[in-house]
Amino acid sequence: MSQASRFKRMCLSCGSSQGNKSSYHDAAIDLANQLVGGGIDLVYGGGSIGLMGLVSQAVYHGGRHVIGVIPKTLMTPEIVGEMVGEVRPVGDMHQRKAEMARLSDAFIALPGGYGTLEELLEVITWAQLGIHHKPVGLLNVEGYYDSLLTFIDQAVEEGFVSPAARRIIVSAPTAHQLMEKLEVGLLNVEGYYDSLLTFIDQAVEEGFVSPAARRIIVSAPTAHQLMEKLEEYVPYYEMVASGLDWEADRLDF
Repeated sequence: MSQASRFKRMCLSCGSSQGNKSSYHDAAIDLANQLVGGGIDLVYGGGSIGLMGLVSQAVYHGGRHVIGVIPKTLMTPEIVGEMVGEVRPVGDMHQRKAEMARLSDAFIALPGGYGTLEELLEVITWAQLGIHHKPVGLLNVEGYYDSLLTFIDQAVEEGFVSPAARRIIVSAPTAHQLMEKLEVGLLNVEGYYDSLLTFIDQAVEEGFVSPAARRIIVSAPTAHQLMEKLEEYVPYYEMVASGLDWEADRLDF
């Protein structure tokens, strides 16, 4: 990103290992550069190892603020290594996820394992339940998450995930493309115009509507949310999901 973002803080979920491909390392550094270039601070689960270590250190050394949220029981050198930036200890894993979400304006997942998948699906579920209205991005490096997206698409076909809930996830193969989508993305929930929006999205794919023209439409499920979005609307690259405050008390932690 070469211009300032509407996002102030981005929550990152990713692996505590670097994976078996150099492309994962490169994607982590690329994402860090996108955050630094957009003036975005980082919120993550703490630690200095794996992909999370690569991103946190690159963002920190790029001059942005880094907040690591980690349970006290995990704060040992053997587990987290040498952390950079601000460290916020919490009581347990549930508090960790709630605090990371509360501090952030949007979510991104790089490749990772069970922990990454658990954090990703939880914030998607919270979005589906209306607990937050923050965009969720999936950095699908070399198709790492293709099988997950295929599974979710099948869940839609089988009636276990609604088409609107499927659209909560924004995915792209590169950090630049993902950040562009998150900047302009709208959290599309159940509504009267779902089929129309689906048609317009297909028109974009088929080349009859430009991506910029698609962003002309601002949608929301309630009048209050729609008015908020219209008040915040800035044409092209500036639109983000509603800035409603995180309602951590609704999680009952």
